[in-house]
Amino acid sequence: MHDSFSKIFDFFIITLIVLNVIAVSLATVANFIQRYYVLFQNFEYFSIASFTIEYLLRLWSCTIDEHYKHPLWGRIKYMFTPLALIDLIAVLPFFLPMMIPDMRAARLFRLIRFLRFFKLTRYLKSLNLIKSVLNNKKEELIMTLGMVLIMLFFSGSIIYFLENEAQPEQFANIPLAMWWAVVTLTTVGYGDVYPITPWGRLLGAVLAITGIGIIALPAGIIASGFAEVIEERKAQKYQVTTFICPHCGKMINSNDLKHARHRIKKEEIIEEWD
Repeated sequence: MHDSFSKIFDFFIITLIVLNVIAVSLATVANFIQRYYVLFQNFEYFSIASFTIEYLLRLWSCTIDEHYKHPLWGRIKYMFTPLALIDLIAVLPFFLPMMIPDMRAARLFRLIRFLRFFKLTRYLKSLNLIKSVLNNKKEELIMTLGMVLIMLFFSGSIIYFLENEAQPEQFANIPLAMWWAVVTLTTVGYGDVYPITPWGRLLGAVLAITGIGIIALPAGIIASGFAEVIEERKAQKYQVTTFICPHCGKMINSNDLKHARHRIKKEEIIEEWD
């Protein structure tokens, strides 16, 4: 649906989602939330009502789609789709504290309200583009992630044996040593843990240089994925279809047909003027 009402509705939901993310952020400011508590509370009620109605309407109308045409099982199947789960998570933080009296759990549910941001994936084409890129390049990204994990474990193990005697507190075991490997491999370098032995420093230098290339691999994969998806969408947008004319049997493409229609329409207008 691309009518005026659907565009207005999409704009309303997008605006409401953005305002919710801003409201959750401002609610952590003590002075701000104390001064405008009633306003924040009323806005939360309005948001929950809007998101709940949207979720119920989508659940009710999903049977229009062939994949969910069964009145019962179709709706259950739709409820477990990624976008439907995101819509459900957007309203759950409000209702769950009513059923769970634990205040710590209630605070956690309030923080989950940040997940309403993911509802934008339904409305923004840019987020759908990112989803397509990650889906197309998931194998390459998984391989890169596996290589990074192996490098981290390998580096953490070596630095442990090199630095444990010199710094038993900083490099007490391999898991603690892997923190240094993460910081060094990502070239962040917090400076809280660092090698002091010559061989440890040499390993740190090699890791720092290697990390530049390893961390750059996912960025290159994602960049190439963006280029491929954008080119594919451009090709689909300007795709030329070919078919056989039923009268003369010749091959005609869609562009020629558009030009022919335009020419015929122009000739008809000229004839009417004459």
